[in-house]
Amino acid sequence: MLKMLIAVDGSEHANRAIEAVGKMARSSLDLEAILLCVSPEPMFYGDYTAATIQKIEEDQKKQQSTILTKATEHARALELRVGEPARAYGVIANEIVRVAKERQVDQIAMGTRGMGAVGNMLLGSVAQRVIHQSPVPVLLVK
Repeated sequence: MLKMLIAVDGSEHANRAIEAVGKMARSSLDLEAILLCVSPEPMFYGDYTAATIQKIEEDQKKQQSTILTKATEHARALELRVGEPARAYGVIANEIVRVAKERQVDQIAMGTRGMGAVGNMLLGSVAQRVIHQSPVPVLLVK
């Protein structure tokens, strides 16, 4: 069975990655998709109170849950077999690669551009870093 990690962030590019993996699965591959949503850890809390920091973290968890729920529904509508979803916090590219190793996936699928506003012109900076760090093949979907 082929295990594919699909990085999701709620973007149209992430949805297209799910669709690409769905097409692969329909090609009679025995495939399991593992959806991953990574939230960046805030770089600077400044003078925030403990309650404010807790609220930020709770909001991140809610956002991850929403993204993973929608991505799971989309994947199942495409008749993908979906494994236990994953969530992580930290540097996004590093976490994608770490979870891929931890879950022993055969391949990573992700969109070329995500929800972030800052990135390179043709290929997102997260995608570039994943390509360079990943020990497994990476499928980039435009």
